[in-house]
Amino acid sequence: MNKAERLAGIQGQVAAAAKQAGRAPGDVRLMAVSKTKPWEDVRDFIDLGVRDFGENYVQDALPKIEASRALGLADLRWHFIGSLQSNKAKLVAGSFSLFHALDSLSLAKKLGAAASAKGLVQDCLVEVNVDDEASKAGLAPAALPAFLGELAAVEGVRVTGLMCIPAPPLPGRSAREPFARLRELRDSVNAAGVYPSALNELSMGMSADFAEAILEGATYVRVGTSLFGAREPRA
Repeated sequence: MNKAERLAGIQGQVAAAAKQAGRAPGDVRLMAVSKTKPWEDVRDFIDLGVRDFGENYVQDALPKIEASRALGLADLRWHFIGSLQSNKAKLVAGSFSLFHALDSLSLAKKLGAAASAKGLVQDCLVEVNVDDEASKAGLAPAALPAFLGELAAVEGVRVTGLMCIPAPPLPGRSAREPFARLRELRDSVNAAGVYPSALNELSMGMSADFAEAILEGATYVRVGTSLFGAREPRA
């Protein structure tokens, strides 16, 4: 299949899952994970109407972001979806519409300072380790309320939601379960009012499980290989 056919297939699956959940397809944003892919591929998907792109290497992403600005598309959004070293915070602040992996107060302060120096506020999602995996980044669910309380005092950053990458499916466990837990966690902190504004965004679900994530309320789904094809190893 060519890019247009792959995109149409994914968009159809997103729309079908949204309909099953009683949601409008427009409630879910499809993020094309363009990490390691060349600008030419990104440009093709921009021409096909994609407006959200995800990257996890700052130095690889910045030339693509610069090239995209020349197109003058006000609705084009770049997302940083990987772990971020604090010394790269000043490069992310203001270059990316949304940072999806906030999980430490020190990083929040670095991002906030960098954004404030540019006269901006950096939107962020808190990454939650929903399955308490020792090998994964992210905040323990029980630590989220206190963390949000601390973030409320950090100038230059604004938390708009949560993100998770669940463990691989286990026998006997529904693929929806970890996504449901993130949604319930989001709802509970909103009800408790631990952050000054509501957390509306849920970034969860990738190529293999985005339909299940949409059924549990995902507002962003991340799709890479199913759109761009297999990735070349990064040099």
